Amino acid sequence: MAINHTTPRWQGYLAAFTVVCCWTGFNIVSRLGGKSVLTPFDVAALRFLVSGIVMVPVFFIFGNQLKKRQLLTIGTVGGFGYALCAYSGFMFAPAAHAGIIINGGIPLATAGIAWIFLKDKPKPLSLFALCLAALGVAIISLHSLNTHSIDTPHVIWGDIFFILAALAWSTFGILVRIWHIRPVDAMSGIGVTSLLIYIPIYLLFLPKGIQDASLSTIVLQGFYQGIIAALVAGFFYTFATLVLGSGAASLTLAIVPGTSAILAVPFLNEAITWTTGAGVVLVSIGALLGVRAKKEKASSA
Repeated sequence: MAINHTTPRWQGYLAAFTVVCCWTGFNIVSRLGGKSVLTPFDVAALRFLVSGIVMVPVFFIFGNQLKKRQLLTIGTVGGFGYALCAYSGFMFAPAAHAGIIINGGIPLATAGIAWIFLKDKPKPLSLFALCLAALGVAIISLHSLNTHSIDTPHVIWGDIFFILAALAWSTFGILVRIWHIRPVDAMSGIGVTSLLIYIPIYLLFLPKGIQDASLSTIVLQGFYQGIIAALVAGFFYTFATLVLGSGAASLTLAIVPGTSAILAVPFLNEAITWTTGAGVVLVSIGALLGVRAKKEKASSA
């Protein structure tokens, strides 16, 4: 799909809406996997088996430009490292927590990493936006410390895994920026590297529950995680960014926590508590203010 200055903006908005659906569905489907007999290692294996096989011809046809060290790094932080942390979190915590902590934590962690290692200090409005997002994440996490129920035991462990997932994906994003990684190289690199490294380790050493899972569960997780989450969401986010700009495209981060919390009610029977609602509002406002700050910075440049 060619992208140029004449590409209609409605296509960019349609791509952004697709990303919102993909990210929201990821939280719902992953929580279903976390509540099933599948282990986090099973779900990650399904993700990288499917996406890796699909990306093998792309890897060789387009000639991935990344060095071996770079492939290993992005495969670890943006591939099975991120996936294992996220899927482990869904074993313990509700989908709404993932929407808030992962999607709200990614811009927060990215700004922190860029500030520390790239000396990219955020402007006052950006810093205020990040504080709001951090407060939303903190409310959810502190509430989890006092949550003890039969349905969601040890919720705080899920939140910790979600925080690690946000850190892993943020690190990947920073590396994309530093190394100027093409989207096709990133997707094919993560898919193939994770396939070659993670799948053998999974088959030989990691605990499995996939033998007890139903065919429908395996198909759902394999298709959604391997195709929709790993490949489709990445492609359409890149497309939206190129057409609309990074500021408008990143508005998707402000929508996902709310949509995840709302859809978790009918699909997962997970009620929206006052802490979840407060976290959604704070993270959403923080993300929207962050986008506004980026637009002001871009217009003044």
